[in-house]
Amino acid sequence: MIIEEMKKADAPSIAAIERACFASPWTRQGIEEEADNPSSHFLKATDEETGVTAGYIGVQEICGEAYITNIAVLPEFRGRGTGRQLLIAACEGAKERNCSFITLEVRVSNLPAISLYESCGFKEAGRRKNFYRSPDEDGLIYTLFFGREGENG
Repeated sequence: MIIEEMKKADAPSIAAIERACFASPWTRQGIEEEADNPSSHFLKATDEETGVTAGYIGVQEICGEAYITNIAVLPEFRGRGTGRQLLIAACEGAKERNCSFITLEVRVSNLPAISLYESCGFKEAGRRKNFYRSPDEDGLIYTLFFGREGENG
């Protein structure tokens, strides 16, 4: 996989990933607007063999804090480490831009994602009741602090 910054021209392929992965996907227009937002950073994963955009991750950074807005990998590319590569690259970028931590929400039922986040050092920080729709479900808040050794534990 090639991990690189998303460009506005990538919005159609990112919107297709959204439609394949989520009940309430972001629109192409919304993705294009985020691409123009200076506080947003999007990375995409491109399969080297096929040239297919296999996944992406979006991060917003405000006042030294980073928030993962979305991470998605096409079903046919799951289980190959694509999500892990995207997550690590996004965390490294946020840290390089002097963010003190990065946070996200995940459905309580999304056990593969929870396992990924925990294996990358994220710690559960809370729960948002009925955060998700279609179906209604709680969201778990996960956070990874950058900086001092042991700060996450």
